[in-house]
Amino acid sequence: MFKHISLFIGSLALASGIWACSDDNGGSGQQTPASIAASPEALTFGAEGGTASFSVKAGGEWDAATSDAWIKLAKSGTLSTNGTVEVTADANSSRTARTASITLLSGTARAKVTVTQDGKAPEPVNPNIDVPEGYELVWHDEFDGTSLSASEWKHEVQGPGWVNNELQTYVNGAVDGKPVTEVADGTLSINCFKHAGKIYSGRIYAMVNSGWKYGIFEARLKLPKGKGTWPAFWMMPVNNDFAANPWPRCGEIDIMEEVGYNPNYTSSSIHTESYNHVMGTQKTAERLTEGAQDDFHTYRLEWTEDYIRTYVDGQRLLSFPNDGKGNVATWPFNRAFYLILNLAWGGDWGGAQGIDESCLPATMEVDYVRVFQKIP
Repeated sequence: MFKHISLFIGSLALASGIWACSDDNGGSGQQTPASIAASPEALTFGAEGGTASFSVKAGGEWDAATSDAWIKLAKSGTLSTNGTVEVTADANSSRTARTASITLLSGTARAKVTVTQDGKAPEPVNPNIDVPEGYELVWHDEFDGTSLSASEWKHEVQGPGWVNNELQTYVNGAVDGKPVTEVADGTLSINCFKHAGKIYSGRIYAMVNSGWKYGIFEARLKLPKGKGTWPAFWMMPVNNDFAANPWPRCGEIDIMEEVGYNPNYTSSSIHTESYNHVMGTQKTAERLTEGAQDDFHTYRLEWTEDYIRTYVDGQRLLSFPNDGKGNVATWPFNRAFYLILNLAWGGDWGGAQGIDESCLPATMEVDYVRVFQKIP
């Protein structure tokens, strides 16, 4: 009789889920049914990003995972039945909101936490800024302060000969009290000068870790004077692995270049695997820009999925269409690029007709840099 009662109770326990046949390690013993839950079940971030957390309650050991690269997870308490997940969201540079999903798992149980993030709000428009029709201002620097924003600009630090056999040393800061970049009176100055037998200058990157894919990119510049100067306003791809995707295969967009031995002749160029100056096949256009070294002029890139066009003071200079073949050798311009401003000294092009150190110090002045993208 007792045997039959025991069998009946065992069957009832199995049916009700009070006991399981084995624990997580494969042995016999008592086990809580698989379960997992989060509180809260959704997180919301502003476009600027940030950090938030949710708590986890599970029936045993648990984990959390996501396949969305713009959020990062920091988990604690995964070996117990209670824990926490801290979620960090990157800033959203797009005007479009986005959604990510976090999967929680414990045994056979699953749960989800949804993460949403607002799109970036339009930049407040200064009435003095001419916004192209159908576009909106997404980033700009009018240089109205007293220094460059460390979160938006990065200085390159490299010695002479780093690229193009150029002679300058790029530094971040000042040499003997003389800065390579300085912001004053609404203007950015990039200074090239000689000190203790060495040439120093500045090369800076705007939004180097995010950049922009497509848009209108504009700067108002006054170029330096002197044989040996080589100022440039240009773009390179964000987070490019140059070992796997070397130049020129990665692509380069030169919005404005000028060399001091050919004063006031400004050019635009496109470099790709098929079209580059090493092979003599680069796509380049050049024009005399009267007074480029004496006054400010506006240099603009219009970049869409169909074409790249550059302008000087509103007049088109270069036009480079996408051939539509999906060939990275001819059109690698389907990813985000960041902006570069620099003043080189000498090198393969800047020093092609020699240099004149009596022209130093030399300065490129920048009134503003602006980026517009199409209204979504």
